[in-house]
Amino acid sequence: MAINTLATATLFQQTLDKVAVQEAVTGWMDANAGQVIYNGGAEVKIPKMSTDGLGDYDRDLGYPQGGVTLEYETKTMTQDRGRKFQLDAMDINENNFVTTGASVMGEFQRVSVIPEIDAYRLSSITTLAMTHDKFIDYGYTAAEGTILRKLKEGIATIRDNGYNGPLMIHATSDVITELEMALVGNIRSVEFSKGGIMTKVPGIDEVPIIPTPRSRMYSAIKIHDGKTEGQKKGGYEKASNGLDANFIILPTSTPIAVTKQDKMKIFDPDANQDADAWKMNYRRFHDIWVLDNKLDSIFVNIKDSKPTA
Repeated sequence: MAINTLATATLFQQTLDKVAVQEAVTGWMDANAGQVIYNGGAEVKIPKMSTDGLGDYDRDLGYPQGGVTLEYETKTMTQDRGRKFQLDAMDINENNFVTTGASVMGEFQRVSVIPEIDAYRLSSITTLAMTHDKFIDYGYTAAEGTILRKLKEGIATIRDNGYNGPLMIHATSDVITELEMALVGNIRSVEFSKGGIMTKVPGIDEVPIIPTPRSRMYSAIKIHDGKTEGQKKGGYEKASNGLDANFIILPTSTPIAVTKQDKMKIFDPDANQDADAWKMNYRRFHDIWVLDNKLDSIFVNIKDSKPTA
């Protein structure tokens, strides 16, 4: 057929990768992916650097020799997700496939892909905080009279632990509503960059507060395989042991998040052996990591009580 399916697939892939970063509430986390080596597939290489500390200067011997260690740790993205879609040739002709195909994939990305990536990242971060029993606060319901202090205490905890760079806060609508009531007329907007786009959000102490849907603020999620009975619709849901997070505070340098779409495949009706239809195969790898030396940079406030052992 006349349509260049290879060029179309490449165009879709580039557009969907960009949208995934720009529309995900956790899209700012992808900024740290620049330090990651990625050559396709599920594997990435993450740099780990360490240096010796200061030593005494000697007037005869001069500077004490220091050492720098730089090594790359190979990680495998655990989230290997995909779907295929078919658009009947009787409904989609060659001329309007690009427009219709883009609409279908754009809606799929917005409704299904992006929320799952967000929920996976935020639940992974919360799980790390809980597992290592670092800075985590249980059993709090957002209230006008206390929310400002809770947020400031969380920020101070991270700052006191030596993280003086930019921070980010993910918070539910309940938290933001109560904060707005507490600071009626005085809450300020701050700007931050996400996927090359400057975004304005509420802020406190110059720290952006990213409004995050409650359905993406769980401590644990169950990811459906899309095949098993009861899971055929795919996607995710709150895990049976999942807790509701109110807000998460962490430095912008802490999470290393990667999301990569594998080569998108488009088959026209002549090439599709399954049906007289256009077929689009979508596959996305993604994952998130926090290096061991930054586990003390995450503060999480949980609505539920602390689980019993």
